[in-house]
Amino acid sequence: MSLSKQIYQSPVGELVLVERDGALCGVLWPADARFAAATERATPLLARAQRQLAEYFAGQRRDFDLPLAPEGTGFQQEVWAALRQIPFGATRTYKEQAAAIARPAAARAVGRSNGLNPLSIVVPCHRVIGSSGKLTGYAGGLGAKSLLLRLEGVEVAAPA
Repeated sequence: MSLSKQIYQSPVGELVLVERDGALCGVLWPADARFAAATERATPLLARAQRQLAEYFAGQRRDFDLPLAPEGTGFQQEVWAALRQIPFGATRTYKEQAAAIARPAAARAVGRSNGLNPLSIVVPCHRVIGSSGKLTGYAGGLGAKSLLLRLEGVEVAAPA
């Protein structure tokens, strides 16, 4: 199991892209040390991920076409799969996301799983907002979440 990583300078700050055995397993913020042991190395997949992220930030891409391999529990995998179903330019509340995985009482657990999403932006946890319609927590910070949503044409109220 070989881990390769590259740093990508994005409009929302530095991102650490991580590949394991031909699949993207991390698009992480610098404070996230889950794949600290990865070797800094260029790979075709990491180059492809950087191109697709650049296209996304340039407004030329709405969906990512990359092999993904996020590590997590069965519940986390369900939550992350549901995130991939939220369309570009749309938002969902944690409660709606819980209902989408047929666990309507699990909004808090959904929130925790979103917070552990290892594939930020590519698996769009930034599209999940509070039931009040306001921004709530995001590993990259609320400024980054707001910028990502605005990039997708969504205006959301800042937290009170």
